[in-house]
Amino acid sequence: MSSYTRDFSHESVDARGEEAMHTHKNRVAVISGAAKGIGQELAVQLAQRGAVLALLDIADLSQTCDMIEKAGGKAIAIHCDVSNEQDWIAAGAVVKQEYGRCDILVNNAGIYPNVHFDDMDYKTWRRTFEINLDSMFLSAKVFVPMMRENHWGRIVNVSSTSIVTNAVGVSHYMASKMGIIGFTRGLANDLGKDFITVNALAPALTATPGTSHLPDVVRDKVVNQQAFNRMAVPHDIVGPILFLTSEDAQFMTGQLLAVDGGMMKTS
Repeated sequence: MSSYTRDFSHESVDARGEEAMHTHKNRVAVISGAAKGIGQELAVQLAQRGAVLALLDIADLSQTCDMIEKAGGKAIAIHCDVSNEQDWIAAGAVVKQEYGRCDILVNNAGIYPNVHFDDMDYKTWRRTFEINLDSMFLSAKVFVPMMRENHWGRIVNVSSTSIVTNAVGVSHYMASKMGIIGFTRGLANDLGKDFITVNALAPALTATPGTSHLPDVVRDKVVNQQAFNRMAVPHDIVGPILFLTSEDAQFMTGQLLAVDGGMMKTS
């Protein structure tokens, strides 16, 4: 039998089920944008499943750390501007010193500035790309070598369903989120030989502090394109990320998973 295959024939369904329940136990997970919203919810859920966390954000992470502590988990908080290469390098050094490795990387940090093309300047365009897309390259350069050491890794890049909508005022945002899909597919090809999966997740417009500035007309327009007539909440998005970072997703890579309440089907 090849070294990269596993014979499950002698294992009972119960044994495999028990293993799946603990698929995140003792995994080291790095999450950007973990101070609130989807990143915060994901961090708590992973802690409840036995993972240890490295939380990255420019915002105060104390609330997320308190929630993880109450859940019986362990986390370290790292101040990180995801658009800054040196911040990523420093974060990697902290993770390496504290945990010795990285198993899971979730690139969740992002901004959603609503600016019509006519009013947009190049600085806004570039800042959107620096945070939403360039950060994923920088994080991979730091944490992929740690994953390679153990020939195991899960990378999830958060994109957006905005790429299939006719929303206005988000051309820069849509372009950055489309770029994530291309980067995900290319990186998956590069890392396949190392048994590191790389997938993208496209959530629907989700009710988080980061989207609270959007006008009601924008929210209503998005919701009306969905099969489910409500905005997503962070809990809706976290389950699929848990799947993508688990053993169950070991043969899934380079994919875009839409968690959009049926938008792509109905648009």
